[in-house]
Amino acid sequence: MNKIPTTIVTGFLGAGKTTLVRHVLENAGGRRIAIIVNEFGAIGIDGETLKSCGIEGCDDIVELSNGCLCCTVAEDFLPTMEALLARPNPPEHILIETSGLALPKPLLKAFNWPSIRSRVTVDGVIAVIDGPAVSAGRFADDPVAVARQRAEDASVDHDNPLAEVFEDQLNAADLVVLNKTDLMTEVETLAVIQAIEAQLPRAVKLVRTREGQLDPAILLGLFSAAEDDLAARPSHHDAEDGAHEHDDFISFVVPMPPTASPEALVARLQTVAAGHDVLRMKGFVRVVGKPMRLAIQGVGNRFRHSFDRPWTADETGPGHIVVIGRSGLDQSAISAAILD
Repeated sequence: MNKIPTTIVTGFLGAGKTTLVRHVLENAGGRRIAIIVNEFGAIGIDGETLKSCGIEGCDDIVELSNGCLCCTVAEDFLPTMEALLARPNPPEHILIETSGLALPKPLLKAFNWPSIRSRVTVDGVIAVIDGPAVSAGRFADDPVAVARQRAEDASVDHDNPLAEVFEDQLNAADLVVLNKTDLMTEVETLAVIQAIEAQLPRAVKLVRTREGQLDPAILLGLFSAAEDDLAARPSHHDAEDGAHEHDDFISFVVPMPPTASPEALVARLQTVAAGHDVLRMKGFVRVVGKPMRLAIQGVGNRFRHSFDRPWTADETGPGHIVVIGRSGLDQSAISAAILD
């Protein structure tokens, strides 16, 4: 009864997790909500995006960028949770935005650690889904068909860790948020819903949204106690006791000089993403003659950009773009093309 509820927001890169969390903050109604952002990469772009939102409570954000939370439970997650719980005025609710590459189940197991088990509970796991990406088939691989293909042709590259991550996130979910439905037709939306429901291991509610705009009352207060319900949340890595690797992914930072044209820069980034099969690009760039910071977010070759806030006096360095993709990316070629 006295445990602090914690909501885990999971989902693949660019699905809209940060937008969803920001919307919860904007509509918190005075509730004390602490945010833990686990960003994959050298620079915590998602944490910066939240902190720049200009609403009360945005300063109560902890960034963990030393690695995926499901891999660094003892080193990062537990000390962070213990510090939040030790506050004289602890939060009323905790939101954890995981890395897009995170498997939720090892994180759920961590809530059974003695130092926090009596103080916190997993209120719910929210899986945010990029509707257009799934509609395009990017993360909808059939593991049975892949196994059959491997048996028939041993030379085929059948490994698809992205599909496993996607499925593990769905399997752990208490609520599935199908985001960006404004970019889909009704036929596409219904097909994606059918595909997702076919993968879910149990009855889970699915809601549609755009821009992550959902009433916090829908997201918070699910009372799932997921840490006590692990058997109902199967994972591809159960046999490995939660162990897994992220060697299939890399991220690197491209320092960015000021640009004269945001549109030309975004068009160049789209070309680079398509030509090098980049999963995600995001960052902040200076624009010549503008005091405002240009925020750029890209998933595949779909990009969005806007001026989010003025540069501060202590932000004197160049802008930067974080590039995330599978291992084997040609970093030199990508960097040169972005800066061309």
